[in-house]
Amino acid sequence: MDATKRPLRIPPSFALYAEKHGIFDLYSRLLKELLVHKPKDPLTFIQSYLKLENNDLPAIIVYGPPASGKTLISKLICDRMRTVYLSRETILADDTTDTGEDVKEMMDKGQDVPPESWAELVKNRVACDDCIKRGWLLDGIPNSRIEAQAFQRDGILAKHLVLLEAPDNLLVERQDGKRIDPETGDVYHTTFDWPSEAPIEQRLVEDNPKEDIVNRLIEYHRNIGGLLECYNTVYQAVNSDQPKGDVLAMALNFLGGSARSVAPRTPRVILVGPPGCGKKTQAALLAKKYSLVNVNCGLLIKQHIVNETSLGLAAKAYVERGILVPDNLVVKMLDQKMSQIDCVTRGWVLHGFPRSREQAEALESENHWANRVYVMEVPDEAVRERLCLRYIDPVSGVEYHLLYNPPLNGEIKSRLQQRPGDTEDQVRLKMMTYRTQIGDVEEHFPRVFHINADQDIHSVFELVESHLVNEPPMEDLIENMELE
Repeated sequence: MDATKRPLRIPPSFALYAEKHGIFDLYSRLLKELLVHKPKDPLTFIQSYLKLENNDLPAIIVYGPPASGKTLISKLICDRMRTVYLSRETILADDTTDTGEDVKEMMDKGQDVPPESWAELVKNRVACDDCIKRGWLLDGIPNSRIEAQAFQRDGILAKHLVLLEAPDNLLVERQDGKRIDPETGDVYHTTFDWPSEAPIEQRLVEDNPKEDIVNRLIEYHRNIGGLLECYNTVYQAVNSDQPKGDVLAMALNFLGGSARSVAPRTPRVILVGPPGCGKKTQAALLAKKYSLVNVNCGLLIKQHIVNETSLGLAAKAYVERGILVPDNLVVKMLDQKMSQIDCVTRGWVLHGFPRSREQAEALESENHWANRVYVMEVPDEAVRERLCLRYIDPVSGVEYHLLYNPPLNGEIKSRLQQRPGDTEDQVRLKMMTYRTQIGDVEEHFPRVFHINADQDIHSVFELVESHLVNEPPMEDLIENMELE
């Protein structure tokens, strides 16, 4: 198609289908698995990968300084998520390879184990059936940038890293009261977590001395910066200086979210609100900063009328009689506009429509689904103040506000005129109509963001923007899409 002769229209259902089914993420995962495993027969490998019941299993690292509670939190997470707990000790205990024997011998002699050896042992362990079916969690592994890079070269890629943080002086205090059960390896504390059973209490032994934890803290601080560079897009710091239940809750909240997707997602924004709430201003700011297409419904109708399109000529008869343009005409205009290549590829911000549930349903029937819906809230009194004191200079076309932007001299003030729609009676009627319909509009969309628009423009924009830059929150909407 020659895009220079007529606007290139791309069915919006293409992008929505890819977004709904995670096509981009699927290709991304397949490519990553191919590059990591380098199979001799890529097609057979892809078929086997796609047949997995769940190819998006937990792949977690829990890390932190000594005495931060890594082991306790790791085991609690594994119990809650039913995933496989892995530590250096459990990996060595399960391993029967020559590499495992070599690592045990080096550790017995107090020698440093090469990162490649640990990477090989972990790779073998996560390839076992239990990890393939349930996912895995690494407790305190890797512990340096070099080790992390060795893991990543071998395809051991974490989707989440939980970093436990606490002040050093608190960690030293914790270490002083730390006790270990030599039979089970469970960790207890004289103050925070003392066993209730007498036999366990009697066999507890002290952990490493105070001098040892100081040296381990120094080593931790030396390595943590480089380690986090390897996981800078997947880690979340959690304050471990609080009850373990709170630490666990924060960790699970982070782990419950999917890893940040790199899939291209075009913002599709609807701004709803009473007249005079600032929809046009916020739409212009969003369009300018994020290169979105600003779809002003009222302006779009005027453009069709001026250009004398078939839809414009049909709408002109209604406009000249002061009657609202029928929804079916407006939806056709919006469909033509929002199906063009700029809207499909860059995204759009729509305002002035929909104003009712029926209009929202009509728009979605053309496969135009929003992934952000904002309801801009302004008190009725503020709306009347904004609109009823708004005047226009018929000579220059400049708009003034008697309170916020008064004319510079008496000559301009004397010729100001008020729009017919800005009279107090008309504003009251508009507000009554809006309040009657907004409830149905909100109920139609699975999730809306309520914005306090009764403040300065830039503060409102910060609120709107804060919800735009995060991952699309409307997964329920996407799941319920019926693409045509």
